[in-house]
Parts: sequence; structure tokens; C-alpha cells
Amino acid sequence: MLAVEPVLPARSYPQEQITAVLGPLLTTDPARAALLRRVHANAGVKTRHLVLPLEEYATQRSFGQANGLYLREATSLAERACRGALTRAGLDASDVDLVFTTSVTGVAAPSLDVALAARLGLRADVRRTPSFGLGCAGGAAGLARVHDHLVGHRRGAALLVGVELCSLTLQHGDGSTANLVASGLFGDGAAAVAVVGDEHPLARSPRTGPRVATVLDSRSRLYPGTEQDLGWDVRGSGFAVVLSARLPELLRAHLLADVKGLLADHGLTPDQVPTWVVHAGGPRVLDAVRDALGLTEADLTESRASLAEVGNLSSASVLDVLARTLARSAAPPGSPAVLMAFGPGVCTELVLLRLDGRV
Repeated sequence: MLAVEPVLPARSYPQEQITAVLGPLLTTDPARAALLRRVHANAGVKTRHLVLPLEEYATQRSFGQANGLYLREATSLAERACRGALTRAGLDASDVDLVFTTSVTGVAAPSLDVALAARLGLRADVRRTPSFGLGCAGGAAGLARVHDHLVGHRRGAALLVGVELCSLTLQHGDGSTANLVASGLFGDGAAAVAVVGDEHPLARSPRTGPRVATVLDSRSRLYPGTEQDLGWDVRGSGFAVVLSARLPELLRAHLLADVKGLLADHGLTPDQVPTWVVHAGGPRVLDAVRDALGLTEADLTESRASLAEVGNLSSASVLDVLARTLARSAAPPGSPAVLMAFGPGVCTELVLLRLDGRV
């Protein structure tokens, strides 16, 4: 892994301003409005970046209108992230053999990678894997699938792109608790990761620049009977969030065994891992990960910071946390790190990394 490039929309708003403007669009019931204010205040979010001016969300009502905006704005953000990752990695667009895109806040056919290929100048024979439905797990799952490809193409180069415009899924007049929580938690953003196989020239040549990491292994875990706990209810008005309160409970019950299973195959235990890259799913999710794995608050510093500064970016969230971790980590070169994210299924996606030196 040579470079991680998070990109955010230019507009940033304090949480209190978002609450004041979006709240009346969701509910006019005084009791539900009071709940919304409490939920937003306790979301662990201080600011969020939104793809539209805040006042324009009052006019965004139809699925078609929102998806048209998604196609335009998501492609632009994804392009910026890809260009940044390629530049940082020292790769040209023509070097890319595979592009894996993950997004769950809009639909596109042809998929976004087709537009990216034209804008970036990717080769006509580039392999494309567009993904919809992984949700917040998409960044971790995408990194794992890119690694799987490069295991079989050791001289290859790949781009992973996660882009989410969560604000465009706002459901007017929906005062459900799930919608109130989502309206206070999710932000807009994108991230791209440039990855090369272990026989690629850039993997073997000395370089200067930010810290890099090597993907060693991954695990996926589905929790049976949870299909209705997390995802979308697709309506005429677009994507309405399904957000069960059970996710922290599931993580407390299962996450430790899942992590131990991944680490055991490499002769490791959780207490030998100094670095944890945890999807900023929300305060209760981060609390559950901390409690399940016996972590300290220091282990979640970058996840809490990402949540506070940009909100939950869905598939791009864990990649934003990864970029922050690589920029600031003081862990010794060669030490392990575990990256994790959670999404519809309900599923957990785990990736074992080795943090390399600043090469």
C-alpha cells in the first residue's frame, strides 16, 4: 500500500448548524425534535462536510434528483481522491491494472469507474470491480479484495476508491429514530488507496515520503439472522436508513473471537497489536470495539478524531482513519495493525496490516 488520499467537499458546517437546518425537514413534532437535538449532540460529531450548501437540502426530495447530483458530485470527489493517491504513490494512471470502487449512497450504470477511467486516463483494458451494498464495510472489504487480486498479480497496481454522499439520502418527513441518528452521524467524502503487488518495482525501490503499510491477510464474518439490522429500505423517495440498535451488542459478543481467529494464523494475539484502525461508526460502535477487545481510549484516538471532524463517511470512513494513522503513528516499523469496519449483513471486515517504516 503506497498512498491513501481522503478528499472532502469544500463546505464544512458545525454540527449545531446542521441540526438547526435539517431538524425541521425531518420532523415538526416537539418530542421528536427534542430527541433529534439530543441524538445530534451526543453523536461524537463536531463538524461535517456536505456536498451541497446546507440550505439546499430543503429542496432535495426525489430519488432521481438526488441520484443525479450523486453521479456528478461523487465522480468529481472520486477523481480528486484517485489523482491524489496516484501522485503520492508515484504511479501514472496508465499503470493501474485494477480499480475497485465501493459506494452505497447512489447508483450508476455504467458504474462510476467508467467515468473515472475516462477522466483519469486509465487503460482501456483496466479491470473494474464496482461494488454496491457493502456500506460502511466497503473500505475494509475493498482493501482485502484488492490484496487478493495482487496476490495473483504480484507486479500489478490497483486503485481502491470509496465515495459516499450520505447527505443526499436525507428522508424528508421521516422522524424515525434511525433517520434522526443518521442525520446527525453521516458525512460526505471519498478516499482512494494506491496499492501495488510485492514484486512491483515501487514495492522494492527505496522512496521518501509518508509511512506505508503492507496488507498481510483479511477475514470476513457474517452474523446470521441480522439481515434486517443494517442497510437501506429503498423507497420512492430514495434510500431510507435501516439502523438497528443491536450493532454494539453484536460486536461485544463476536468481535474478539473474530480478531483472535485472524491473528492466530500469524502467531499473534490482540495484546501484541499496537495499532488499531477502526471504522468511525459512531460513539456506541467505538465503545463496543474498545470493550470487546480490551483497548484503551488511546487506541481509538484517530477514529474519534475522524468521527468528530468529518462524521461517519460510510465506506470511506475507515480509509480516512487509516490515512490519519499512517500520518501520525509512532509504532515501530514492522509492527502489526488491525483495520476493521462493519456493514450490512451484519458483517465485520478485518484486514491485518504490517506498518512499514517511512521509506
